[in-house]
Amino acid sequence: MEHLDFEQFYGENRDACLRAVLAATGDRQLAEDLVAEAFTRAWTSWRKVSRHPAPNAWIVRVALNTRVTWWRRRRHEVALTDHEAVDPAGADVAGVDPALLVALRRLPRRQREVVALRVFLDLDTETTAGALGIAPGTVTAHLSRAVAAMRGHLAPVNSQEGER
Repeated sequence: MEHLDFEQFYGENRDACLRAVLAATGDRQLAEDLVAEAFTRAWTSWRKVSRHPAPNAWIVRVALNTRVTWWRRRRHEVALTDHEAVDPAGADVAGVDPALLVALRRLPRRQREVVALRVFLDLDTETTAGALGIAPGTVTAHLSRAVAAMRGHLAPVNSQEGER
């Protein structure tokens, strides 16, 4: 029974978790690796994870924590390029608009995480706060700032139209 529960959870939540992690990282290949790692950890601890109030938030949080762990291990390596590229073709496959991903990449890490959980996983403020280990008011503030910044990137105000 437990095995079937996990399979059903995986089938119903994998794409949403991938989109959320992709929104937070901006890198499709990295997001796929992180989500695969998080689901593997969920499988090994399924009894505990299945009782979590928001198992999909647990997956995303584990994926984002894994990213930090991997970064810490690799931070002394020499980078081959001076920036991270967003692959628009890869983003479209995940059902995320490439322009949205570019705007998300411009946000600070915590704002990206809040957007990933609140928007892509449709979690409420309390659950998002619990998953990120921050206060609900902080979630609201980060989301508000993220929306304002993304609005500026995605729908810039034309100064000539305002003068007419």
